[in-house]
Amino acid sequence: MRAVDFVVETTKRYVEQMPKSQRKKYGQFFTSRETAAFMAGLLDLPENKKIISVLDPGAGSGILTAAVVDRLQNIPSVETICLVCYENNGDVIELLESNLEEIKRHSSKEIVYEVKRENYILSQEETYNGTFSAELNPKTYDIVIANPPYIKLPKLAPEAMAMQDVCYGAPNLYFLFAEMSAFNLMENGEMVYIVPRSWTSGAYFKKFRNKFFKEVVLENIHLFESRDRVFEIESVLQETMIFKARKTSQKPETVRITTTKTSSDFEDRTVYQAPYETVINGEENYVYLVTNEMEAGVLQKMNGWKNTLPKIGLKMKTGLTVDFRNRDALCDSAENGAVPLFYAQHIQEGKVVFPIGKENEFLSTSQTGLLQKNTNYLFVKRFTAKEEHRRLQCGVYLAKKNPEYNRISTQNKINFITGIRELSECTVYGLYVLFNSTFYDIYYRILNGSTQVNSTEVNSMPVPSIDVIESMGKSLLKTHDMSEASCDRILEKYL
Repeated sequence: MRAVDFVVETTKRYVEQMPKSQRKKYGQFFTSRETAAFMAGLLDLPENKKIISVLDPGAGSGILTAAVVDRLQNIPSVETICLVCYENNGDVIELLESNLEEIKRHSSKEIVYEVKRENYILSQEETYNGTFSAELNPKTYDIVIANPPYIKLPKLAPEAMAMQDVCYGAPNLYFLFAEMSAFNLMENGEMVYIVPRSWTSGAYFKKFRNKFFKEVVLENIHLFESRDRVFEIESVLQETMIFKARKTSQKPETVRITTTKTSSDFEDRTVYQAPYETVINGEENYVYLVTNEMEAGVLQKMNGWKNTLPKIGLKMKTGLTVDFRNRDALCDSAENGAVPLFYAQHIQEGKVVFPIGKENEFLSTSQTGLLQKNTNYLFVKRFTAKEEHRRLQCGVYLAKKNPEYNRISTQNKINFITGIRELSECTVYGLYVLFNSTFYDIYYRILNGSTQVNSTEVNSMPVPSIDVIESMGKSLLKTHDMSEASCDRILEKYL
């Protein structure tokens, strides 16, 4: 039996007797057999080294470590495998140690292992921040492989304070693990991680991306079309990806990007070699998840525009009212000076329809922070289902449709685009052409793998000049055809 098969079986027994709520405290979700083998298979292992050092910084039961050991069995030059496994969850340490002992017993190579019952981040805080003397260098490894814990931390958590150079706001523990692993790699060493896709864009991860890509280069990315089949042993809905990075300053020409529907069909995967500069681009170091030539072409065309919404006096903002926090201000009619409160349900076939007979579609409040001028906007849904045809779903809002109101409000599950000056109808319709086009929807999906439309990313996306946007709006007003195909035909004239 392969080492990974043995560890998967013992892990299943552990999961059955350990409540998920208990494991969730540690952000612990166990990797499937197929995923572990695929991750280990990404390693471009050295053929001439007798001793290979492996770090698993969030070892759990040792599934990933076992997969690497299985892989190393087939390399004749390797004589000794040195394993270091960090795990500070006392519930699983006994299982980890017994699994490592079993791996050692059945390995054709010499296995030397150490289990560190420490917090991976805090145990290296002084070394990471350079407060130790120069001769006390960090231990480095040929290979780091990890399924790190996924836990959002308070911004003053000890781990966040230990790595302030990559933190902005409240960080997630998984990307602190990734940065520390890059720190622990020897030159030309490789790291393979399975993580959420959220780090590839957005302001919260900018400091991390900027430092990370000064230390390593991406060589492989793997994406899953399905959210619910990545962790075979678990029941987890998570947008995840696998990446392999190498510690070197030499950027490769391409990044190999593969895609499968689930974690159990890695053999049936699409493969695309994307230019490195296409995948990692711009001042923000966003990672563009390009999976084919068509998507690469969309990126190339869109990136020809050098403007962004803020550069042309526009900006996407998030809706102002969190309805469940303002229940006392919600009402069903325009009584006592109440104003319209717009929800995602009001966006219908490219237009904003109001009222629709929905509960709580009015707001009665004197809080100025919940109110905005009744002027023209483009409303964009913040949340869509992964399976929906479009990620960007928008509607034109015209103030003249509700002339009796000076103020309106927007629920925080929609975004709205506004400007320094009041938007003309042509501008709003032109923005609709842009956001309702196939091209812009594809661009956003490449940029952000989640189902949430974030204003930070949208405000960084390329747009044409305000004159072009107004011209597109005039074209749409002539046709009155709000369809995606109509928007594509108009936009193609300006690409």
